[in-house]
Amino acid sequence: MGDMDLFAKLVADHHDPLVQISHAVHGIATFPKLSAAIGSRMVWREREYIVWNLNNYLGLANHPEVRSADAEFASRYGLATPMGSRMMSGETDDVEQLEQELADYTKKPAALFLNYGYQGMVSLIDSLTTAADWIVSDAENHACIIDGIRLHRKGRDQIRMFSHNNIDQLESYLIEIDRVRAADAGVLVVTEGVFGMSGDQGALREIVELKKKYDFRLLVDDAHGFGVLGANGGGTGEEQDVQDGIDLYFGTFTKAAAGVGAFVASQADVIWQLRYTMRSQIFSRGLPGPIVAGNRVRLQLMRTRPELRERAHTVAGELQTSLTSSGLSIGKTNSLITPVYLPMDPLAALTFLTRLRHEYGIFCSAVTYPVVPPGIVQLRLISTADHDIGDVGPTVSAITSVYHESTGQ
Repeated sequence: MGDMDLFAKLVADHHDPLVQISHAVHGIATFPKLSAAIGSRMVWREREYIVWNLNNYLGLANHPEVRSADAEFASRYGLATPMGSRMMSGETDDVEQLEQELADYTKKPAALFLNYGYQGMVSLIDSLTTAADWIVSDAENHACIIDGIRLHRKGRDQIRMFSHNNIDQLESYLIEIDRVRAADAGVLVVTEGVFGMSGDQGALREIVELKKKYDFRLLVDDAHGFGVLGANGGGTGEEQDVQDGIDLYFGTFTKAAAGVGAFVASQADVIWQLRYTMRSQIFSRGLPGPIVAGNRVRLQLMRTRPELRERAHTVAGELQTSLTSSGLSIGKTNSLITPVYLPMDPLAALTFLTRLRHEYGIFCSAVTYPVVPPGIVQLRLISTADHDIGDVGPTVSAITSVYHESTGQ
C-alpha cells in the first residue's frame, strides 16, 4: 500500500533547508539557554553578555517589590489555588480587582483577564465574529491574530489583509465590504499598537478616523505598547490620543510587566458576553493565585513609576540615534523595539551572531527569510529600564564592526 505513516511523513524530508537550518542554529539563534538573574546582563554558555532580547521593558522581572510580592503570594496561596476554571470554581477577589484596575488604567468600562495572550486572541476572534462577518487585518499582524482568523469557522472570501499600515488599501476593502455585505454582517478591523518585529506603531489615528465613514469595530493588540507608550503608560491608543476610538483593547502582562496573562478591555456588555463565550477561558483552569495577585503589584508599578518608562525610552533613543548615525537602517521604529536591517546572505547570519557574541559579548536575536525579505538579516534589540546608556556604545560598535568585516563594506 502507498499510505505513509503520520510520523514518517512529518520527518520525511531531511533535505528541507528549514530542517537543516534548525539543526544548525538550535541552542544558538533558537532555544538559547540564558541563566543568572534576569536583567541587561545574563550568562550564556558560562559567559556574561549584554542582553538585548528580553521582554522586560520596565525591568520589573527582578524589581525588589515584584520579587517580594511574588514570594509572599506564593507562600500565601500556593500554585494550586484556584483549583478549576474561573467559571466553575476559580473566581477570586484578586482577579476581579485586577480587571477593575485594568479597566481604569486603559480607560474602558470593563476588562476581562485572560490566561495567555496567544490563546486569548485566537478565542477572542472566534467569540466576536460569526460566519456572516468580515475580518480585515494588517498583513504584518502577530501569529496569534493570523491563527485566530485561520481557525475561525468562516470562509476565506470574507477575510481581507491590507498591506502594513496601508490606510488607502484598508479603505478600499471597507468600500468593497459595504457594497456587498449582508444585513446581518458585521466588520472587525484588527491591527497592532506596536508591531513586534519592526517596532513601528499601527496607524491607529488614521484607522479611527475611518470610523466616521464606515461601520466597523476596531480590535487593537497592544502587547508591545501597553505600559510603555502614552503619558501614563496606557498604551499606543493613549500615545496617539485615540483610545476612545478603540473598541476592543487587548494587552498582555508578558512584555512591560514581565508577568503572565493577558486581558481585553471594552464596553461592559461586550465583556460580559465574552466572559461566557471565550472557550479558551471557559475550558481551562484559571491562572494560579500568586500570578494574578503579582500582576496587581506589577500594574501598580506601571501606573506609579514613570521613571521606569523614561529610562527605557532614553536608552532606546540613544540606541536608535547611534545606529542611524553609524549608517545602519532601523526602519520606521517608534517604540522600544529596535530592528537593524543588514543586507547580508541569510546563511551568514549564524556566523554573524556567533562573532557578535564570542568576540564582543553582545547577545541579541536575529531573523532571516521568510520573516524578512531574501538577502536581509534583521537583528532585533529590545531596550529596557535595566539597560544603561553605557550599554549602547559597545553594542553599536560591535554590530557595525562585525557587519563591515563580514561584508567587506
